[in-house]
Amino acid sequence: MFNILLYEPEIPPNTGNSIRLAANTGCVLHLIGKLGFDLSEPQLRRAGLDYHDLARVRLHADLPACLTAIGPTNLYVIETDGVEAYTQAQFKPGDSLLFGRETSGLPALIEPQLPAGHRRLRIPMRPANRSLNLSNSVAVVVYEAWRQNGFMMSGGS
Repeated sequence: MFNILLYEPEIPPNTGNSIRLAANTGCVLHLIGKLGFDLSEPQLRRAGLDYHDLARVRLHADLPACLTAIGPTNLYVIETDGVEAYTQAQFKPGDSLLFGRETSGLPALIEPQLPAGHRRLRIPMRPANRSLNLSNSVAVVVYEAWRQNGFMMSGGS
């Protein structure tokens, strides 16, 4: 369906929630770079509620390795400084959704690693607020992408 890319996630429950989301939507979850926790942490397991067996989770050393493993894809970077609202994108199966760290977003050194043609999206929110919780942000965008595609399931609808 879609690829969810989390760049150096730091908070175990956010990743656990994203594992559960991936399992329930058919997305593939890609964890990129240094994680701020061990994948066996109890908080992660509790949030994932043993969905590990139902979710496809891939680990990648860095963003270029992740993008190479995925292959051709439309990349959407979801950040607070995104140019357009996520609802303006026309998502297609196989698209990739990249989210930055919970505390600092994507570091500037990532920008040159992004493929030409990527789009920067934002989730609208009230001015002067920092950001939504990472796993909430992932859910908002994934469900919009899935809605646009008629909630198609792998192997049928």
